[in-house]
Amino acid sequence: MKKLTILAILPIFIFSVFSTGCMTASQHQQELPQTQEREMTVGVVQREIYKGMSGADVAEALGSPNIVTKDSNGLETWVYDKIATEASYSSSSAGTGLILSLLVGYNKESGASSTTQKTLTVIIKFKDNIVDSFSYHSSKF
Repeated sequence: MKKLTILAILPIFIFSVFSTGCMTASQHQQELPQTQEREMTVGVVQREIYKGMSGADVAEALGSPNIVTKDSNGLETWVYDKIATEASYSSSSAGTGLILSLLVGYNKESGASSTTQKTLTVIIKFKDNIVDSFSYHSSKF
């Protein structure tokens, strides 16, 4: 009688293992909470910032600056300094297979990880609350 119960439960166990916990990396990414702040990229700066636009329009396009100061000529200067870290991880399992590794506890895994940092600095100078000039620098390492 005990053997029959185990054989009846085994297909349910196998189905539950395969139907839960098997998410792709993009599915995990979609599950992460989204920030309200818009991602700032070189493309956004090139496309949306131009000489002659108002400070209000710059703030709408890029958000609040990290630093507001005056340069040596007395021009109001906004500095945006963004840093992002991207982490990737890849793994694989080898050995006895999923079912057997679950039953006997044997599993051999290997993997690799990579971390990349990106920076974007944008400097915008205003004359009478109008963009007089702007520059940017982007790096990735």
